[in-house]
Amino acid sequence: MARLVFHIDVNSAFLSWEATRRVKNGESDIRLIPSAIGGDRESRRGVILAKSIPTKQYGIKTGEPIAMALRKCPHLYIAKPDFALYEQCSRAFMDVCRKYAPVVEVYSIDECFLDMSGTARLYPDPIEIAKTIKNEIRDTLGFTVNVGIGSNKLLAKMASDFEKPDKIHTLFEEEIPSKMWPLPVDALFSLGRSAAERLQGMHIRTIGELAAIDVADLRTVFGVKMGEHLHRFANGIDTSPVLAESEEAKGYGNSTTLATDLTTAEEAYPILLSLADSCASRMRNDGQRATCVSVTIRDTAFRDRSHQQHLSHATDITSEIYEVACRLFDDLWDRKMPLRLLGVSLSQLTREDAAQLSMFPDPKREREQELDRLIDGLRHRFGSDTIVRGSIMEQSRHVGRKHKAELDLEKKE
Repeated sequence: MARLVFHIDVNSAFLSWEATRRVKNGESDIRLIPSAIGGDRESRRGVILAKSIPTKQYGIKTGEPIAMALRKCPHLYIAKPDFALYEQCSRAFMDVCRKYAPVVEVYSIDECFLDMSGTARLYPDPIEIAKTIKNEIRDTLGFTVNVGIGSNKLLAKMASDFEKPDKIHTLFEEEIPSKMWPLPVDALFSLGRSAAERLQGMHIRTIGELAAIDVADLRTVFGVKMGEHLHRFANGIDTSPVLAESEEAKGYGNSTTLATDLTTAEEAYPILLSLADSCASRMRNDGQRATCVSVTIRDTAFRDRSHQQHLSHATDITSEIYEVACRLFDDLWDRKMPLRLLGVSLSQLTREDAAQLSMFPDPKREREQELDRLIDGLRHRFGSDTIVRGSIMEQSRHVGRKHKAELDLEKKE
């Protein structure tokens, strides 16, 4: 049975939802003027979370600072975010999608995948049923969406990012050469900033050029797993299922919703250290080691992204896991949208210790293992908060949230 997947994405979600509320209350439609959702206009703090179509002529971009946007457009209307409203609107449009699709995967607060495979008897024309869903959301809820239609999640997602707003686009296998390959390489779904820069350094400018390159060359530059992933995606190949519920992690994970939005990598690294240490400590306690490290981020638009790296050897050493987590984070985050959640997880577990098989022990690794054992022992004896990695200091004037400086130890007062 041929697969059929829809990707539905709310157009400029936060601004659309705020505008819809105002129109229902008899106020003017801020979608028709240069407007944005963001921080505080008076203090000129925060960033642009969503913007109206009329802001395009001023070159205002999502993620840029409020102060910069106001320099481009001094009369820009700015509304403060209302996350309770966004969650309410998100649930409403997801409920409409569930009326038509057997399986709906919530991808973020303003987008979802619909698995429409096997619905041909109910809905013979995919474009017509997409139009029905799109128009019902617009007519009953007051805001517009884009619908991307493809034979897998990748193609559906790429299609929904074509011309906006209130549009339906298809991207099937036979349309890849004409619709997808001419796009710039950084338009490929899931491609991180760092990977895009490396590809451009290889004189690969378009997705088509990436699709044509020998996969062996990509393996050499990016490693086997990442190289093959890039080659598959550039050729429109994606076998990932549409999931009604998130897959249960088979490993150790920890995440934290930040008390204040994170805007610099320097703020992120100590938090990643704390998360890596927490996961590694629990894993060591169970006598396990991991061969895969994953990092997840969630931005202020409630979009989740994650990257993972497969290791050459199993490890339970905090410092090794932390170093990998930092590299993944650097590749994952574009430094534009503030972050509200960070997560680290460890998977592909084993009880074997490959390092013990080596004829040439690594003194540095042995010291790190001994340090981990010492810290674990102290925590087991005196409590988990007795020893933390890094000096603890105040990170926010609003709350007593703490962060860890790198790799020195201090007893908690």
